[in-house]
Amino acid sequence: MPLTTLPVTKEFLDMRLTKVPTRVFRASTAASRYVARLIADLIRERQAEGRPCVLGLATGSTPVGVYRELIRMHREEGLDFSNVITFNLDEYYPMDPSRLQSYRNWMDRVFFNHVNIRPENTHVPDGSIPPDQVEEYCERYEQMIQEAGGLDLQLLGIGRTGHIGFNEPGSTVDSRTRLVTLDPVTRKDAASDFFGEDNVPLQGITMGVGTILSAGKIVLMAFGEHKAAIVQQAVEGPVTESVPASFLQTHPDAQFVLDEAAAAKLTEIDTPWLVGSVEWTPTLVKKAMIWLCMRVNKALLKLEDDDLRNHGLHELLREYGPAQRIAQDVFQQMMATVCFTPSGSDRRRIVVFSPHPDDDVISMGGTLLHLTRVGHDVHVAYMTSGNIAVFDHDVERYVDFVLRFLRVFEIPDKRAAELARDVRRFIARKKPGDVDSYEVREIKTLIREIEARAAAMHLGVPDENLHFLRLPFYETGAIEKNPVTEADIEIIERLLSEVQPHDIYLAGDLSDPHGTHRVCADAILTAVRRGRYGPQPLNVWLYRGAWQEWAPHEIDKAVPLTPEDLRQKRKAIFMHESQKDEAMFPGPYDEREFWERAEDRNRHTADLYNRLGLPEYYAMEGFVRWTPDDVL
Repeated sequence: MPLTTLPVTKEFLDMRLTKVPTRVFRASTAASRYVARLIADLIRERQAEGRPCVLGLATGSTPVGVYRELIRMHREEGLDFSNVITFNLDEYYPMDPSRLQSYRNWMDRVFFNHVNIRPENTHVPDGSIPPDQVEEYCERYEQMIQEAGGLDLQLLGIGRTGHIGFNEPGSTVDSRTRLVTLDPVTRKDAASDFFGEDNVPLQGITMGVGTILSAGKIVLMAFGEHKAAIVQQAVEGPVTESVPASFLQTHPDAQFVLDEAAAAKLTEIDTPWLVGSVEWTPTLVKKAMIWLCMRVNKALLKLEDDDLRNHGLHELLREYGPAQRIAQDVFQQMMATVCFTPSGSDRRRIVVFSPHPDDDVISMGGTLLHLTRVGHDVHVAYMTSGNIAVFDHDVERYVDFVLRFLRVFEIPDKRAAELARDVRRFIARKKPGDVDSYEVREIKTLIREIEARAAAMHLGVPDENLHFLRLPFYETGAIEKNPVTEADIEIIERLLSEVQPHDIYLAGDLSDPHGTHRVCADAILTAVRRGRYGPQPLNVWLYRGAWQEWAPHEIDKAVPLTPEDLRQKRKAIFMHESQKDEAMFPGPYDEREFWERAEDRNRHTADLYNRLGLPEYYAMEGFVRWTPDDVL
C-alpha cells in the first residue's frame, strides 16, 4: 500500500525544507506517544527542579491520543501530575461549563478526572462570564498565566482556516486573551459536536497569538488528509495574519507533529524530486510520471525526454530512461489496475465492512453491484448504528406512521401510544446537543437499519447476509466515542469466523470528520492481524469515496462503472432517506450531497485514467490493497 513512505526502522521523518521543525510519523498513534513523552519528560524535569510545570492544553479529536497516553503513564508508570498547572486555549461563548460541548466538561471527562492533577490547578476559559465582565476576565486569565510562571509548553491543533486556538485569520502577532467572533468555516467544522451548525455559538474566548508565542515550547499536532493543505501553508508559506499558525515559524522552539496524511502536501513528500535526490521506488516512479502527465497535459505514451528534463525529473530519466520506456512501464501498471471482475469470476465469500450504515453504497455501490451480478456470496457488516446522524423530525415522522398504522388496521397497542408520548415529550424538551434518550436512540438506529437493508438489497445483497454489529465503542449517544476495546474486536472476529471470507473490503478514509472510519479500520485490521478467525487467507481492499478518493498512483484496483451502474448506485444511496437532502454530518469541506460527491469522484477517477491515455470509461471506483506491513 503506497501510504507508507517512512523507513521501516525509523519512527518519524524530519522534514528538511519546512520553515518550522516538522516531524512526520507513520501513524497518529506514534505521533501521540511522541508528544506525550515530551510532556512527561517536561513534567519530571520540573519536578526535579522543585518547580511547577505549566502546560497550555488544547481540545478536540487531535490531542485525545496524547491525553490517553498520559493517563496510561500515570496509571502504569506513576507519572505524577501534582505539580502540573494547566491553561486551556479557548472556550465557546456563551457556554455553560456543564454542557456536553463545553471544553471544561470535555477536559474533565477526557483527561483531568483520570490523573492526580489538582482541580484548582486546571484553568479553562469560562464561557458563562457576563458580557460586561468578559474583558476584565480575559485580562485576569493572562495575569494568572504569568503568576503561574508562564507557559512551559503549549499544545496546539490547527483549523482549516489556519487558526490556532480561536485566533482566526486576521489575528495579530501580539494579540492576547480576548473574545472573538468565530469564522464561518470554524463553526461549520464544529457543527457535528452541536448536532447542527445553527447550534454552534457565534463567539469564543481564546488565548491570543502573542499569548501562545510566549510559551517556552510549542507543539502543533495535525492528523488527516483534510489538514494537509493548511499545514503546507503554515510550514512552507510566508508568515502572515491570514494563516495564524504560520506565526509559529518565528518561535525559537516550536515544532509541527504530523501523521503522513496531514503531511501529504509538503513538498518533500508530495513532489520530492523537486527538492533533491530520491530513491526511485516503483510507487514514486508511478506518482512522478502521473504528476508529469497532469503538469504538461499529455498522455503517458506521448511523454518525451524533454518533458522530464524540464520538470525536475532529469534524475529519473538518467536512471531509468528514455521517457518512452518509463512511460510504457507505468502505462502497463495502470492498465493492470482496471478490473471488471473485482473478486474474480469464481464464486467467493466476501465481507464489505461499512462503518456507518451508508458507507457501503456511497463508496463502493457500483462494485457491490458487480460482485452480486457475478454470483459471489456477498455479506455487508454495518459496524455502527449511525443513530446520532438522524434528525429528530425523522423520529417524529416514523412514530406518527406507526401510530397511524395501528389506528388504520385497528390494532390496539396502549404501550405504543405511551412510548410515542414519551418520545415526543423528550424531543420537545431537548436542547441542542443533548444526548438522546434510550428510546429515541433505538428509533434512530431502526431508521438507519431499515434504510441500509433497502439499499443493500437494491444492489443484490440478500437480507440474510446483512450484519448489524453495533460495536460498543460507538454507542455513547454523543459525538465523542469510547476507545475501541476487546469487545469490539471480538465481535469482528466472530463475524469473520462465521463467514470465512476470501476477500474483505473496508473504509480507508483518513478524513472522516469524527474518526469512525479510521477507528473501525483499526479494529478490523487488528482482528485480521491476529488471524483467530480461521485458516482462510484474506485479500484486504480499502475503499474511499465518502470524503476523498484514492489518487491514481495509489490505486491497485479500479472497477469501471457504466452509466446504468452509476444510476443504480445513486438509487441505493437514495434509499438512505434520513441522509438525503440534508445530512446531519455532511463533513467540514464539501457542500454536495453524498450521492453527488460519489458520482463526481467516480467520474473524476475515470477522467484521470482517460487523461493518462488509457481506455475511456464513464466512471470508476478505486481500491488499494492492504498488507499487514501497511499503516493507515
